[in-house]
Amino acid sequence: MTTQSIRYPTLGSLLWTDSAWVRHVVLIAVGVALLTLSAKIKIPFYPVPVTMQTFVVLAFAMACGWRLGSMTLLSYLACGATGLPVFAGTPEKGIGIAYMLGPTGGYLLGFVLAAAVVGCLAERGWDRKPGTTFLAMLAGNVVIYVPGLIWLGSVVGWDKPVLAWGLTPFVLGDLAKIVLAMIVLPAAWKLVGRRDRGSGRLPEN
Repeated sequence: MTTQSIRYPTLGSLLWTDSAWVRHVVLIAVGVALLTLSAKIKIPFYPVPVTMQTFVVLAFAMACGWRLGSMTLLSYLACGATGLPVFAGTPEKGIGIAYMLGPTGGYLLGFVLAAAVVGCLAERGWDRKPGTTFLAMLAGNVVIYVPGLIWLGSVVGWDKPVLAWGLTPFVLGDLAKIVLAMIVLPAAWKLVGRRDRGSGRLPEN
């Protein structure tokens, strides 16, 4: 087996080894709750306050893998589509499908795509070192912003300052979240590695 073909276990699978289906159900529920909470809490930052939602989207998917990460994001969107106020700005700015088709709808699609991308990278060991964690988080942010900005421009019109509204105010905040992930995820792997490497469940990296 070549190094490229190795599928690494995720943090979630190593920290909870019993009853996979129960683990999936519980983690999806926890993930939806964290996504909802992170969308509602704003942290003072420059130049605009930020939420921790993109951090939760990407870090959760990296910890759980692309399948569980994507399922969690789809479950989150399903909750929002039914009218539950799980998104940022809900219910004040609308709820349900109407909100999802609004200016920020592209970012919601980006969440699902980014969860798949960073989850795949995590299953190739990219979440274990600061450098590769940085690259994986950066890729995830790009995947969120591309459909987000395309949809935003389509809704408000390309004659509007789309980048000034949907990208540039958030760059510094996203970089701070990437740095946080570079610290948290490799540190978590070090703790898990001390416990599991001797058992053979954790491949050498």
